[in-house]
Amino acid sequence: MSDVKAIYLKDYKKPEFEIKDVELVFELYEEHTIVTNIMNISKLDDSAKNIELDAVDLELEELWLNDLKLKETRYVYANEKLKILNVPSSFSLKIINKIFPHANTELEGLYKSGSIFCTQNEPEGFRRITPYLDRPDIMSVFTTTIIANQDKYPILLSNGNKRNCHDFLNGKHGTTWHDPHPKPSYLFALVAGDLGCVDDEFTTMSGEHVELNIYCDKGNESKCSHAMKSLKEAMTWDEEKYGREYDLEIYNIVAVDSFNMGAMENKGLNIFNSHYVLANEDTATDVNFMGIQSVIAHEYFHNWTGNRITCRDWFQLTLKEGLTVFRDQSFSADLNSQAVQRIEDVKALRERQFVEDASPTSHPIQPESYISMNNFYTATVYEKGAEVIRMIHTLLGEEKYRKATDLYFKTFDGQAVTTNDFLWAMSEASGIDLTQFERWYHQNGTPTIEVSDEYRDGVYKLSIKQKIPHAIDGSEQKPYYFPLKIALIALDTTEVVEKVLIISKESEEFVFKGLPSKPYRSINRDFSAPIIVEQKLKEYSFLMKHDSNSFVRYESAQNFAVDALEKIMETGCIDREFVESYGYLLGLDVDLSYKALLLELPSVSTLMQRMDVVDFEPIYLAKERLARELASTYKDELLNLYHTFHMPKCDDIDGLNISKRAIKNRCLKLLSALENDEVINLAKAQYENSITMTDRIIALDILENISAQESIIVLADFYAKYKDDTLVMNKYFSILSASHREGTLDRVMALQNDEVYDEKVPNLVRSLIGVFARNYKHFHAKDGYGYEFVADKVLSIDKINPQMASGLAGAFKIYEKMNQINKNLMKIQLERIISTQSLSKNVYEIISKIIKI
Repeated sequence: MSDVKAIYLKDYKKPEFEIKDVELVFELYEEHTIVTNIMNISKLDDSAKNIELDAVDLELEELWLNDLKLKETRYVYANEKLKILNVPSSFSLKIINKIFPHANTELEGLYKSGSIFCTQNEPEGFRRITPYLDRPDIMSVFTTTIIANQDKYPILLSNGNKRNCHDFLNGKHGTTWHDPHPKPSYLFALVAGDLGCVDDEFTTMSGEHVELNIYCDKGNESKCSHAMKSLKEAMTWDEEKYGREYDLEIYNIVAVDSFNMGAMENKGLNIFNSHYVLANEDTATDVNFMGIQSVIAHEYFHNWTGNRITCRDWFQLTLKEGLTVFRDQSFSADLNSQAVQRIEDVKALRERQFVEDASPTSHPIQPESYISMNNFYTATVYEKGAEVIRMIHTLLGEEKYRKATDLYFKTFDGQAVTTNDFLWAMSEASGIDLTQFERWYHQNGTPTIEVSDEYRDGVYKLSIKQKIPHAIDGSEQKPYYFPLKIALIALDTTEVVEKVLIISKESEEFVFKGLPSKPYRSINRDFSAPIIVEQKLKEYSFLMKHDSNSFVRYESAQNFAVDALEKIMETGCIDREFVESYGYLLGLDVDLSYKALLLELPSVSTLMQRMDVVDFEPIYLAKERLARELASTYKDELLNLYHTFHMPKCDDIDGLNISKRAIKNRCLKLLSALENDEVINLAKAQYENSITMTDRIIALDILENISAQESIIVLADFYAKYKDDTLVMNKYFSILSASHREGTLDRVMALQNDEVYDEKVPNLVRSLIGVFARNYKHFHAKDGYGYEFVADKVLSIDKINPQMASGLAGAFKIYEKMNQINKNLMKIQLERIISTQSLSKNVYEIISKIIKI
């Protein structure tokens, strides 16, 4: 990999040319596609002599500069660049090239998902379609004509508004689309296929009518209603919360099976992984429905935070993604439970981003360099980026935040900008100096605060000390500026103080006077900052019972459980105080979805992150023992809750019924620790009688883990019923690859030969191989076979789809923290991967950071 070069933010240069408008014609054939690309180009730098276009794996047919057909002496095509020599100040450039979508397994550029032509161009896919200045700060007006066989591809879609339809000889037809809004090439989209459609309409706040369409494989139209409902809810919410309305005559969504990402916000033509569009109560879980609502909204919100205002360069990715994740999280919280949404968002951040921050692949939300940009669509850029926006919202307050976003939209509409431009708008509109706060964009790692206190003669002193991790290169980093929401609670559970403290120094002290007794402290309420809190005083029992803040109450229950689990690992003893407190939670009269979260035991990842040297075996043993103890102690209470809320013939997806399923399935899952016939029969009956996928999946998972005999029967039944539904089969593969039973790796390896499995479909790879790589028990087995298997898959998939392969390679990120036995076994596989010839730069970047080449 000696030819691999990093790209650095410090090396950014303004473009030498601008492309004012682009006219594209696509002639789609089964074996190839002919692309005609006409660009009107002007120099921005008069000293520029040659124009250098990005071009990857293209067959050039013809090049025309104005009316002159260029000979090969006028251009050079090498090293993924097309250089055209001695160009005038303004000119038209016409390029005709051939591409091969049917052979494109990387799923970047134009490719085929089954029988559907579709595109994925973010970040650098457009250069695989036609030569172009493929960078986000080149914003152009696109007009696109698509020509194809009318019988095979009756639906022809692109960005913007539909302008013309054309009929040709030999059974061909065409459609022309025009997008009046300038956009970068990564937002270009094309879809052609024989698709079903669900249509609706929306009237904007200014009275404009918008045609809404969701396209999918024929036969799946009935599964689009929730996505359409979510889209209309998102359009209304964005008008009410941000004053943003839609700006085209039509809004199209297309669901495809083969897609590297979750979805793509292409202007006016969103292309979605079908996982985030298709759902009904028989095939989708409650979590699936919530995910669809969130992702549909996320891509729609990008219309303003990403499309109308886009990134100057890819180092600014969090500008659009962090902001838009915050917007979709806020949308979901407004439509559902604020408390549950906040906890779920923090859980996801800690499971993915905190682990990333503690690994060799740690990076700021605005990275300084990259080898493959595909590797920086990360939890740090997205989820931590959203937490940074949330802190800005807290610091400014709702009114000033809205004023600041209005200024941002007004000032930068139609431009490609930077995170500094966003921070300018926030500061300018609010009058708040965010200079120190900007460190959140440039420093990596998760900061920790040490909290201590002192009480004497009515005066309470709260001390906060920041512990700042070193940068990835070992250099020291500076203290952060952030809001810390706290409360002080009296012994009688009265809340005497709630305040947002501004933390800006390495050590600070806050004084509260006139308190009759020492209060209990409630720290980082609502998770006001993405930090780790260390406290010597552990008042978890009181807080989990009496804190009015839903997040701190949940956090206290989790921390109490973590302490109990660590006590088992260290001494082998059960913490009776925790067991007693857990019984208190069972009797709480609170929102059922929230109660289900309170009853959840900490994840393996949560415990792993607290270890200096990681060994998963004691974690699993401790979790199993504590779960058995709780299930045994509170068996009657758990069964009572289960039977009270078990409604097998109800498939409503309103908040109340979702919460009923959440609490009774939490109880059943905990009861499964008993591994007795009573629980096996309950799970089997739930699988056989429930009409929701949520209930059936929980029952399948329980049976797979505690009863090999029953598991074989119910999984065979499930397979027979759903083998023709790829999205449901993803669930089937996930259950088997996440199993804790012995022999899981052998079963996963055998499933690769199943007729349903296809290594070219990312969803299937994620559900079988990706889930196994997150199965800490078997992936990290001390025989090393889990490592060897995943390394084999990284190498084989790298030849097909490097983006998928690098995602799998991320499973090795915790290499440095592993115990010596596992570390030695993992090292063998890491060295085998990195020494492989023709390794993609995607995988090379991840593995080289892990083993520090």
